[in-house]
Amino acid sequence: MSGGIDYGRLMHRAMRGLIQEVLEDVDKNGLPGDHHFFITFDTGHPDAELADWLSDRYPGDMTVVMQHWYEDLDVTDDGFTVTLNFGDAPERLYIPYDAIKTFIDPSVEFGLRFESQDDEDEDDLPPEGPDGGDSPTPDQAPHQDADVVSLDHFRK
Repeated sequence: MSGGIDYGRLMHRAMRGLIQEVLEDVDKNGLPGDHHFFITFDTGHPDAELADWLSDRYPGDMTVVMQHWYEDLDVTDDGFTVTLNFGDAPERLYIPYDAIKTFIDPSVEFGLRFESQDDEDEDDLPPEGPDGGDSPTPDQAPHQDADVVSLDHFRK
């Protein structure tokens, strides 16, 4: 449709703005209560930055968990950088918002899914997730490995 309103693109931009706003609040105040995030992203996205061994191990996409242990969260208009622990190996990741495929907070059964970079549809996901314990701020957080999980475990 030439010259029409591209609602799909506008919705994706708005939902990525929501993710940015949530992460900015977490950067300032830490994760409140039981909130935690499962973020699946395209490891092959041209602007994504991750260690070679991670991109080799997860050549298509990867799901990271931000919950008990994360450091150096830095949120920008285009994406965010965070250090997560993978088997006692802290790794810095840069995840552009355009690379995000799903963003889920199972503590409140909230989720966003971006079907693909070309397909401009998304669905709210009410995943059935684990009840997390208190998620302390990074300064209070115990040292724990980041988890890479399959979201299929949380689907009904």
